[in-house]
Amino acid sequence: MREEALFLRHHLVNWLFTPLYLLFLFSTITGYIAASKLSNESFDLVLIERANLLTERYDQAKSSGAGALASMDLGIAEREHFHFALFDLQGRVLVANAPLPRPRPQDIVRGVPTRRDAYLEGVKIRLVTLRHSVSRKGIDYMVQVAEPVDARQALGRSILGNIVVPQFMFIVIAGFAVWIGLNHGFEPLERLRRQVAARRQDDLSPLDESQAPGEVQPFIREINRLLERLKMAMESQRQFVANAAHQLRTPFAGLVSQAELANREDLPPATRDALQGICQGAKRCARLVNQLLALARNAPEARPEGGPERIDLCLLARDSAAQWAGEALKKDVDLGYEGPATGIAVEAQESVLTDLVDNLVDNAVRYTPAGGHVTVSVGRDRAGDGAAPWLRVEDDGPGIPPEMREKVFQRFFRLAGSAQPGSGLGLAIVREAAERLGARVEVGDGAAGRGTVFVVRFPGAVSQ
Repeated sequence: MREEALFLRHHLVNWLFTPLYLLFLFSTITGYIAASKLSNESFDLVLIERANLLTERYDQAKSSGAGALASMDLGIAEREHFHFALFDLQGRVLVANAPLPRPRPQDIVRGVPTRRDAYLEGVKIRLVTLRHSVSRKGIDYMVQVAEPVDARQALGRSILGNIVVPQFMFIVIAGFAVWIGLNHGFEPLERLRRQVAARRQDDLSPLDESQAPGEVQPFIREINRLLERLKMAMESQRQFVANAAHQLRTPFAGLVSQAELANREDLPPATRDALQGICQGAKRCARLVNQLLALARNAPEARPEGGPERIDLCLLARDSAAQWAGEALKKDVDLGYEGPATGIAVEAQESVLTDLVDNLVDNAVRYTPAGGHVTVSVGRDRAGDGAAPWLRVEDDGPGIPPEMREKVFQRFFRLAGSAQPGSGLGLAIVREAAERLGARVEVGDGAAGRGTVFVVRFPGAVSQ
């Protein structure tokens, strides 16, 4: 199950932008309230002025007679979407151009205009109620004027847009600026991450803390100390294995010799069988000791025994095939060499290259059944002395499943169902030796999809 990782960059972005988003939300809400209030105030003042104008025109029309009063509605109705109604204090309609709601009791007793929202024929309107007094005659009446709220809502949205859009653009620009700044600030860490990711798995050299920011340098310094302790522990382990294997070589060799000498004597069959078992067991132990020595010798942290030299790969492959020819004959395996007699050289340490070739041939002979074939061949990818050389060991044995071809290079790993004796170190030595030489090991199917082929591709050839 994949867990969500908490990245420092995301953590900083969350802490930087969460307050900005909350501030933007708060600013939007307060801006909407302020815009609504501002638009209502301006439109309400216009409505109050219209109410006052309406009272003046009503007083003039009333004093001019019934005809002028009847024509007053036309003059007021010239304004589109403007509604009015005049009521006496008993709530009777004096003149109106729309069925506005009757004044409330609190509207009658108040001496200032009252403003509220109402509905006219399903349309939301803004309603202003004003009590008007005719001082000379002592007559009071109520004036109501109204208009739809569409215009003021449009004005409020316009004001809100003028407030919100610049703020939103500011947050977007700030976001890009902060993101670019964070990426630029984290670039040294990203560069350090790429360097670590590109390292080989056995590279325990210290990290370059000078490339990291000052806040991270103590952390890098502690990692370098940990790498140094790990390197010392691995070197100690390798040295222990090498020393133990070296000390065990002579006793096991002596045990094999003594068992073979004793087996030549005239002994009872049971004793001879026991000696034969002792001899075989001692040989397996001796081989394991030699492989442990080879593994310790080819480990990445091991000190090289001398520098690289010019080695003829053809001669080395032929000698290895000849060396393992006796084991192949015992198993009735046809072991042969294909390729030029000489002429393909590589720069390598002879002991490392010998370990690589011997373990490949030994592995092929060991797992090829009786009557099978093992072919060792050498060549180049292209014609010419400067072309990269390769070494191929091919057999027609049981083969290696594709999903297991990477695991076979692990130490002490053996395929299930294998009846051949072994420790599972041969191909691990091959991988270690190839990495030490800068070569690449490839695994594939043999000819006609049967068996296994190991191909070692070297980085370059030496001019002949």
